[in-house]
Amino acid sequence: MNATSTSLNLREIPVLLRGESEPINESIQRCTPGRILLYFAVIFAGAGLFGAAMGCWRAPLQALYTALKLPLILLLTTLGNALLNGMLAPLFGLNISFRQSLLAILMSFTIAAAILASFSPLLFFLVWNTPPLAQRADLSGLAHSSILLTQVAMIAFAGAAANLRLSQLLLRLSGSASIARGILIGWLAGNLLLGTQLSWIFRPFVGSPGLPVQFLRDDALRGSFFDAVIHAARHLFFQ
Repeated sequence: MNATSTSLNLREIPVLLRGESEPINESIQRCTPGRILLYFAVIFAGAGLFGAAMGCWRAPLQALYTALKLPLILLLTTLGNALLNGMLAPLFGLNISFRQSLLAILMSFTIAAAILASFSPLLFFLVWNTPPLAQRADLSGLAHSSILLTQVAMIAFAGAAANLRLSQLLLRLSGSASIARGILIGWLAGNLLLGTQLSWIFRPFVGSPGLPVQFLRDDALRGSFFDAVIHAARHLFFQ
């Protein structure tokens, strides 16, 4: 293995963010260990910064936990959806291998992590100007709901934007706008379902005001992500 195959080429990140189909297609066809390391580094750095900004409202330990959990969720979602997305693509008319599907999803989450890194100063500014944990449960609950919904909106935007950037790659590979659109919708749905469930289990959020800071809760499998978002929206807008 030569030195160039494992070196990190930061110039590839702007190429990913612009969604340039030709060099991205080349990266999928001839991926090197250096590219994989670069994608992992961006995911851990970008999602970690965003996670730290998320958790710092609750406690410093929560910030550390969230900075670790959010990148892990992105990588687990990548692994979980690679096989599913590789099977969905041929159903829509595009034959790609498991490796190509895995690399495409990894690239999309690299883009999402870079977007989340750019959002992290905004989120930290919001958290800094949000009232800290108060003795009154209603005030802490409102602050928690507002931060939670803001985080969900930012993460959803980053994920959607990252997948849309790869639409040019899907169009190049398939040669059909309708096929590329169908694959993109299927991939978005898979990432949404698995990503939200993993997020609920690991809970890389701000931390509930009335509960102790934990890496994993004892009742991690109880409830769902969508129930929590609906409850937060009701608490914020209808109470």
